Amino acid sequence: MSDITGENPDFTDDDLAILLSGSWGAEEAEDTVEAEEPTAPENPWSEPAEAEQYAQTQQNKGHRQVAAETVISRVELQPGGVKAAVEAILAVADQPVSARELSAALIVSEPTVEAALDELYRDYNGYDDGETVHEPRGFELRRIAGGWRLYARSDFSPWVGRFVVGSTAKKLPKAVMETLSVIAYQQPVTRSYVASVRGVNADAAFRTLQQRGLIDQTVPDPETGAAQYITTDFFLEKMGLDSLDDLPPLAPFLPDVGDIELSGENP
Repeated sequence: MSDITGENPDFTDDDLAILLSGSWGAEEAEDTVEAEEPTAPENPWSEPAEAEQYAQTQQNKGHRQVAAETVISRVELQPGGVKAAVEAILAVADQPVSARELSAALIVSEPTVEAALDELYRDYNGYDDGETVHEPRGFELRRIAGGWRLYARSDFSPWVGRFVVGSTAKKLPKAVMETLSVIAYQQPVTRSYVASVRGVNADAAFRTLQQRGLIDQTVPDPETGAAQYITTDFFLEKMGLDSLDDLPPLAPFLPDVGDIELSGENP
């Protein structure tokens, strides 16, 4: 192969270097126009296509966190937005759902979820906006066991109760309820402690409560090594409590001191 620079004196070594590199300098760069990155629309409801494009771009870029004012979650593009999505999850949940769990499921911030919960709470309980009086709904939102769950409104208990009569649900026997009460107020407790309080063997009651998921075994007693028991979150849910601090005080149900016969005294 002949030397190309030798055959053409106008073709220099520098020209050959540029040819081999495949670059012709700034002239080519001027012809290249980078694609403009889509920006977040101010109102995703009025510009759903732009909002969808922006959300897809952010997802493709692998952004884990974006400034709150520019985040457009896909769930927010659905009719009803976050509030409706929260309501849909609560409608099928078989146990209380925390704001953090809802946030993770919907891929939105916890404050956004909490705002939606506040709106749902107001909607269910009814409100007056100055123009229209919005009546309460047939169900209500309750904070139970550290989470949120939908319940039939207590105002309609007589009718709801009439509907569910004959269901497979069974009430706990009195002996089991007594055992559960001792555990709830004195936990953690051992079986022997409950037996001493009730004056009877409580093994059968403990088995029933464990089968129902109302109590669970915890750390052994540090002195005796005996198994101790506490109530579960399912217990709080069934009792309609957010925490054990919400248990009603026992004082109103205790007899007056003057009504208690001291041992060794004559009546």
